[in-house]
Amino acid sequence: MKIFVNLLVFVMILSACGEKKTDQNIGEEIKTITPVSVTNPQKVDLKEDLILNATSTYLLKISVKAPINGYIQNSSIKIGQFVSKGASLFTLKTKEAESLGNTINKLDNSFNFTGISSVKSPVSGFITILNHQTGDYVQDGEILVEIVDKNSFGFLMNVPYENHQLIAKNKNLKISLPDGRILDGVVSQIMPGLDSISQTQKVLVKVNSSINIPENLIANISITKKQSSNISLPKESVLADESQNEFWIMK
Repeated sequence: MKIFVNLLVFVMILSACGEKKTDQNIGEEIKTITPVSVTNPQKVDLKEDLILNATSTYLLKISVKAPINGYIQNSSIKIGQFVSKGASLFTLKTKEAESLGNTINKLDNSFNFTGISSVKSPVSGFITILNHQTGDYVQDGEILVEIVDKNSFGFLMNVPYENHQLIAKNKNLKISLPDGRILDGVVSQIMPGLDSISQTQKVLVKVNSSINIPENLIANISITKKQSSNISLPKESVLADESQNEFWIMK
């Protein structure tokens, strides 16, 4: 009888310990529950882009030359100034007119001899080089000023030849400037030659904007390689292994 009582007490002690341990395990399991959120798959347009650097440039640079030998009588232009086509750049007066002009006019007013020649801008653009000022003596054919044609401005990018077929499919492009602005561009000209080392082809992209952009500015141009409509999920809902070779989702 005594042995039976002792055995009964021992069983009750084990039962109490087991219940305490179970309660502790349940508490631990509750603490390790991770909150989750539910999301729905959506059908979206996905695309793969090729990002290339492009440099702003003026393809056409015109050198304006002196038409005669003479002195510059008047010039009010300066470097960086915008001039319109037909605007007066210089007023030249020949050396002979400087010494004989008034004498000839006094003898016969019908001659109306002035010896003055006006040099006008052949294009609308910006002055980049100014070689002479008022009072300088210049010779016939000497370069007076250099003007970049505004209509020849664009972004020049080097496209790898293996991607040249993408240009035919992407005539309208997006140009991303360093300051965050995004401009609309259109493929204007494809150069016929290739760079022998890099095997790239130069492509000129014109900007559909009236803003003034400095030359030699480096921007990014996006060219679409692939585009399709597929089912998409938020990136946070996709799980992966350590090597990111296998992916899965929870449902």
